Amino acid sequence: MKVHHKLKNALLEFICFLYILLFVYAALSKLLVFDEFKMQIGQSQMLTHFSEIIAWVVPSLEILIAILIIIPRFRLLGMYAAFNLMIMFTAYIFIVINFSDDIPCSCGGIIEKLGWTEHLIFNTAFVILGFIGILLINENKQPDLNYATL
Repeated sequence: MKVHHKLKNALLEFICFLYILLFVYAALSKLLVFDEFKMQIGQSQMLTHFSEIIAWVVPSLEILIAILIIIPRFRLLGMYAAFNLMIMFTAYIFIVINFSDDIPCSCGGIIEKLGWTEHLIFNTAFVILGFIGILLINENKQPDLNYATL
């Protein structure tokens, strides 16, 4: 039983590590080429009018979410935020693939090199990891009734 619990905790730590790495890397990549990032957002018909604010909000959110995931007390909140942000990013990619002309990816670094389909797969994998992470955190918070004393 303890081995099973340790494996779940290791999986949770790995998922959290991946999210922290992803969000810190993505935020820093965007901030390092901020003007280019803002310009790429502006090329999207859906985001043109909001490009200035989105250019600041997205990397700020990514850093904030990474910090929340790092702090054990706020980890569940951070994982919910990460999960929801990844769903929004994934929905945006789905819309771009199906309803938009060729729009450059406004992601940063190596992720920018992915095609839209690969990016959709990548994001979907992170959505699934986020869901698993939330389940694992919630499971850890549940008291184990088998060991409860009366």
